[in-house]
Amino acid sequence: MRRTRWLPWAVLAIVLAVLAYVVAGPWLTIRGIEQAIRDDDTRALARQVDFPALRANLRAQAEDHIAREYGDRAQANVFGRLGLRVASGLAGGMVDAMATPVGLAALMEGRRVWSRLDGSPPARSLDESQRPQPFRDARYRYESTSRFTVTIEDEGARPMVFVLTRKGLHWRLSDIRVSP
Repeated sequence: MRRTRWLPWAVLAIVLAVLAYVVAGPWLTIRGIEQAIRDDDTRALARQVDFPALRANLRAQAEDHIAREYGDRAQANVFGRLGLRVASGLAGGMVDAMATPVGLAALMEGRRVWSRLDGSPPARSLDESQRPQPFRDARYRYESTSRFTVTIEDEGARPMVFVLTRKGLHWRLSDIRVSP
């Protein structure tokens, strides 16, 4: 009889501990991403980011933007359709540049990728005041029990939303909503 009294409390404690871990998960992931970027640690960053999903989501956004912006005019002639295909290919290359540790660091600091791809030295060779500061002045929000967003403004005051999704107990960055 005595052994069974503590069993419900032990189960409740385990459930609360798992729930606390899931609730704290996005912040742990964000801190892991920030630390990996500051330390220029691509392995640690790869553990926090779902790169295949991120590339697919960014590519879909780029292709959608091109189609909305130029689709009607480009479909009018053969050269327009060819130009649309070339533009989609170039957008895919830009997505590949953004979905890298250097590209993510630039986006998380509120800078566009091309301003970071200037050959600047890696973060570890810089002093503490010059190191990247990802997610500075960010707004955090749960969208659901398995989706969490971090919103920052880029240098043009346009919002960029970083989306973390949960699979099981683990949170990973899976999408970045970039306004055109």
